[in-house]
This record gives sequence, structure tokens and C-alpha cells, in this order.
Amino acid sequence: MAKAFSLASWNVEHFKDDATRIKRVIKFLEAQDPDVFGLLEVEGKEVFTTLVKEMPNYQFHITEGPQVQEVLVGVKTGITAFFTQKTEFKAQIQTLRPGALLTVTVDGHHYPILFLHTKSSSLPLGLGIRDDQFSRAFKFKKVLDKAAGGTGNANFIFLGDLNVMGMKYPFKKNIDAPFEVKKLDKDANKAGMRRLTKNRPHTWWNGPGSKYKPADLDQVVASEQLKFKQIGGADIDVRGWPGLSPESIQAKWIMDYSDHGLLYLEVEKV
Repeated sequence: MAKAFSLASWNVEHFKDDATRIKRVIKFLEAQDPDVFGLLEVEGKEVFTTLVKEMPNYQFHITEGPQVQEVLVGVKTGITAFFTQKTEFKAQIQTLRPGALLTVTVDGHHYPILFLHTKSSSLPLGLGIRDDQFSRAFKFKKVLDKAAGGTGNANFIFLGDLNVMGMKYPFKKNIDAPFEVKKLDKDANKAGMRRLTKNRPHTWWNGPGSKYKPADLDQVVASEQLKFKQIGGADIDVRGWPGLSPESIQAKWIMDYSDHGLLYLEVEKV
């Protein structure tokens, strides 16, 4: 099938006003050539200014508020899209990131794309906040389905650093990351959505010497009717350190860019 658009999501850890790093990130982004992308953990104003200057074939949008980290969205010039900041995904916690909603229109079909950076914590409170944020995403799907009218099934995608890391509780059995992912899958199925497959088992790692093992924190959840180009036998191509070897090269990439890999996917026309 023909491609509707390509899409990327990348948590560029603590993306601040480091000119050298910004240039590296831009070069890497340009090599991926996504039609639409979201960058998470943008912390410095120079990031937005430099991207606007160095990537003139994109239009940029960024969230704003009292939070330290923002979500920056880029969309290629010529693609019809509308941007909205969704503060309800802060889950009534002012320091959390809002959702960044970009609705792309291709051949008369609307594709609402919600970039999320959910609560990072293995404490019970963190798990509860993430569950609330996921619940809001699935409720939003129902709103979009109603707005879709005759079809009754919106072409909805939400993605980003969903931080599905489970929960540690000192007095009961822990809820591990696979269990949290299993619940996400179950809730997605109820909402007429599915979590997309990846060609790499992990998307995050802090590098050799870290007390934390590689983890699968970044996810994409999409309406079940949407189709995606298969890359390496999966819906999502995880790019960056997860595709490199040996560990020394992975460690250098993490140091130069981010501890998160980039998620790349191609949405096929409906």
C-alpha cells in the first residue's frame, strides 16, 4: 500500500542549549527524514530556535507551561496539520508534560497523533499516574471515534516515552514492566487499538556500568484498522544505539545523543 506519512518519536534526554549536541541531533534527524516527528525532554529555548533555522523544510510547534521539559513537534512543509496542546494529560500535576496533539490530514483522512511523555517512576504513585494518563488517552479515542461520524473509528495514534517500567512495592509482590505492558495491551484492545511491534527488544539504556538494565520504555499505540510498513519484520524500526554493537559503540552513541533510541514508522494510507 502507499505511504500516508512517516512518523518518528525520540526522547532526547535533557535536550538543552548545547550547540554541538543540537547539531548532532539535527543531522541524525535529517538522516531519518520523517514527515512528522516529536522530540521529548526539550529543556532549552535554543533547541527550538536552532531547529527552526537549520530545518527550514519543517514547521515546528512546542508545548508550554510551568513544566521544565517540553514536547517539540515538527511537520514537513506541505503536509496539512493542526497542532493542539492537551493539558489534561498532565493528570492535574502541573510539573508533568502536557500531550502534544498533531492532526495530520492526507487525502481527506484525518490522523490524530498524540505525543506523550508519561510519568517516570517505579513507585506506586508513578504507576497510578501513568495508568490515569493511559486511561485519558483511551477516553480521548472514544471522543475521536464519535467525531469520526460514519466510520466511528478514528485513525488515532499515541506514542512516545510511556515509561512502562512497572512498580516496586516493599510489602507486596512487585508489578514488573511486562505486567504493566500487558495491562496497556488489554486496555488498548478494549478501545479498538493495539500496541505496535518493534524490531528491537529495548528502547532505553543508560549504558555500561548503569545499575539499570536495558528497558522497553518507548511505545506506539494505534487504532487497529491502521496499517504500517513492515521494517525488519515489525511495525516500528528502533534506530540509534539499539541497532549498534559492540557495547562501546552503543555507549558512545548514548553519550553523544540520548539514552533513548528513536522510533520510526510509516503509516499506510487508509
